[in-house]
Amino acid sequence: MSLLSSWTHGAHTDADGTTHPTYRKGTGPGVVVIHEIPGLTPQVIGFAEEVVAAGFTVVLPHLFGRPETGMGPLAIAGALRQVCVSKEFTKLATRETSPVAGWLRSLARELHAELGGPGVGALGMCFTGGFALAMMVDDAVAAPVLCQPSAPFAIGRARGRDLNLSDADLATVKERAAGGCQVLGLQYDKDAATGTRFDRLSSEIGEAFIRVEFPGRKHSTVTAHRQQEGVDRVLAFFTDKLVGQR
Repeated sequence: MSLLSSWTHGAHTDADGTTHPTYRKGTGPGVVVIHEIPGLTPQVIGFAEEVVAAGFTVVLPHLFGRPETGMGPLAIAGALRQVCVSKEFTKLATRETSPVAGWLRSLARELHAELGGPGVGALGMCFTGGFALAMMVDDAVAAPVLCQPSAPFAIGRARGRDLNLSDADLATVKERAAGGCQVLGLQYDKDAATGTRFDRLSSEIGEAFIRVEFPGRKHSTVTAHRQQEGVDRVLAFFTDKLVGQR
């Protein structure tokens, strides 16, 4: 049986006409879980099932890769080819928000309008880790979570500290953080892919950034190199921000 057979397959189209497939499951406040490279792997789907079981309506956008494919070298190479040729994603540019953030914000607004409450949660991981921060620009997102944010690729000091945000979007993020919207971040403390972004976030938004680090050089905090403490912190954060505030 397909891992996604119990999920409702749909699509979302934003005002610009951009469409991406989606998978949805659960009841309760909304959470958008954005997959890592190479895509909607069994580990990503498994994590999303845990969020559903915790009492949330989860939407999984399908942005690249083949759903349910494992994290093998061929799958990673194929997803990287898709990402590298797509204009929706920034790979090396600094001080620039990935264009796909506009579509993700539209998805979050639609979910929030349907389900109500203080807002929705957004979680990105790896290459998409910073997308949750970009979604925070929209008031519909009340609980942004960054798991090992790795874009732009951390080649050099400037890219390693870049937040994958334009100056205008960073200013809005800082305003929202100052107004009480906290950001949860998870990473391994020796993961070279994340650069010094957590230091930058601490500098930019101060105590609004909840920094969770695990020792080691591993990478995927809630999937392939899963830390149960990390998963528990994410679920508690969503519960506090999306359920506790109702």
